[in-house]
Amino acid sequence: MPLRSSSSACNTGDCEVSTEHANDKTKEALIADSVEKNIPSTDVTDIDPHAKLPVTLSTSIPRPSSTRRSIDQLPSTLTRNITRLLKKDFSILHKKKKRLREHGIDMPPIRNGVDMSNVVNATLVFAQEDAGTAVCISPHGILLTCSHCVAESTEELENNRTKWLLFASGEVVKADCVAWDPTRDLSLLQIVACQRLAETGLNSPSSSSPSAIPLQGFPFLIPADAPLPFRAALTCVGHPGSEDLEASKPGIKTNYNVLHVSSGNFRGYAPGQDRQDNSEIGALMHDCWTYWGHSGAPLVEQSSGRLAGLHSSWDDQTGMRRGVGLEAIKAFLNENAGLFRYEDIEGLALPV
Repeated sequence: MPLRSSSSACNTGDCEVSTEHANDKTKEALIADSVEKNIPSTDVTDIDPHAKLPVTLSTSIPRPSSTRRSIDQLPSTLTRNITRLLKKDFSILHKKKKRLREHGIDMPPIRNGVDMSNVVNATLVFAQEDAGTAVCISPHGILLTCSHCVAESTEELENNRTKWLLFASGEVVKADCVAWDPTRDLSLLQIVACQRLAETGLNSPSSSSPSAIPLQGFPFLIPADAPLPFRAALTCVGHPGSEDLEASKPGIKTNYNVLHVSSGNFRGYAPGQDRQDNSEIGALMHDCWTYWGHSGAPLVEQSSGRLAGLHSSWDDQTGMRRGVGLEAIKAFLNENAGLFRYEDIEGLALPV
């Protein structure tokens, strides 16, 4: 994978990237292709299981007919036998789940009559050592993140397409990578197994009786209708890493929450940069607070509550945060529309 924006932390538990240091490859174990067969499942309409995984830009993918594929229900208590994770990675998953359940998340305030709490509800964190963030963009469990959060190379992708993530509620999901575009720095994953989503809100995450998967599906964000105006107000929800990479010695903890909510503004696009090419550094510029681990974090337009971009990197010369813009996201989703039902994701028809 090409170099990115500031010193990389993927090998220390974080996934923001650098123009000076190459991202380290993930060290997580190869994950089993299925969970225990006696776990009940819930049917949803989603990814075509026969569709071929695109690993480069594609001009057209045939849209399959509507298919039904089950999402397995994971037990409330996970074991290493179910996840097939290494002991260290399983411990990290458990710790992140515990912290999400025990520590409340500061919900974004209502802005212009728009309830921003769904921005938090639809955000996920990667469960393994290599931190990163993702966002759900369909009630049927389609996740969007940066490609470098999933894999740094096609070889790494082929060896490990399965990831474990946690919703902000602390519920664990297993997801398979179904599209990966290192040029745009975007990737799609499909949830294939999940724990039951909590019936109560995130302000009481320790409430004990989670309900069955709600009929309306997973919490999700809809892509914005149009590109952002300059200085549009943004909200970012991301997963700051646990290690302070600016400390004088290694191992110093940041004590940040697993998920952090920040606000800022859209600062335009880098002059002369192709908005479809985020392979070195993101073309979108913003000033929301981020840290290593925020890669893949949703950038949400406050006026509408809709997804306007993903944070991906930062410019270590200027301190400007960078991301993948709406134009690249729309083009990526349109090119991969054959992987899911068209109505699964609203707003695909926006010109890019």
